[in-house]
Amino acid sequence: MCLQCVQKLLKYYEILIKVMGHFKLMILAADPQSAIAAQQAGIDRVFYDLEFIGKSERQHGRNTVKSNNKIDDIPAVRKVLTTSELLVRTNPIHAYTHDEVEKAIAYGADVLMLPMVLDQHDVEQYVDMVAGRARVCIMIETAAAMARLDKILAVKGVDELFIGLNDLHISMGLTFMFELLSGGLVEYIAEKCHRAGMPFGFGGIARIGEGDLPSDYILGEHVRLGSSSVILSRTFKGVPGVDANAHKIDLGEEVEKVRRRWNEILLWTDADHSDNRKSIVEAVDKVVYKIQNR
Repeated sequence: MCLQCVQKLLKYYEILIKVMGHFKLMILAADPQSAIAAQQAGIDRVFYDLEFIGKSERQHGRNTVKSNNKIDDIPAVRKVLTTSELLVRTNPIHAYTHDEVEKAIAYGADVLMLPMVLDQHDVEQYVDMVAGRARVCIMIETAAAMARLDKILAVKGVDELFIGLNDLHISMGLTFMFELLSGGLVEYIAEKCHRAGMPFGFGGIARIGEGDLPSDYILGEHVRLGSSSVILSRTFKGVPGVDANAHKIDLGEEVEKVRRRWNEILLWTDADHSDNRKSIVEAVDKVVYKIQNR
């Protein structure tokens, strides 16, 4: 077999492996109607958020999602989900974490997510509380967690990690959350996750063709780094005040655009990914300059 044929075959198998490792799309939903719409649109995970402890203080003055969801409303959301998974984000470790975990599991959560982890001891406590009754996703969104990443990855019972770019960039004193992507810190975490055999995801994306950092660029990095999940932002709901182009949208159509673009990016060459990296650095630098010179 000629060298060119071998290279094409290797590329085919590389793409096949990536396709087999399904890329999960997640979206926040606070009620049964939103959950039904997400499921009908083909979204893999409905994200029910309980986190409120410390969030208003950390994200004061920022246009971010702050949850008012109630734990006892989970059953109504769980009831309508038949094909999409239910991920419940609890609060960080606190006095009533055990009660939150017990209720979320009793109410049918498939995945439990722990935010604002500081060290491996937080993770060990959480894993012990869950006790194998649901999958465990740990958020890396503090500078302390980054510094202790190897110890966190060594904890048995963790199923996946998610890099929370918003709180992590605040924790590190950065201007724009995607500096973590352009500066190589997401890649640093990704490499450690790969060595540990740990699936991971990161950040959020706007609708295709939109965003301060174009979603196409970000998807390119998800493919290059071997990410397994992403959160679809509020632009997928056409929210006024959040999305400059807010209008009624067809969620299924927008989700299909993401899937289609993902499959196109799977065919990129190394040169394509290199060009995309340069575009990300340039775009992030422009956003940072704009923010710092308001």
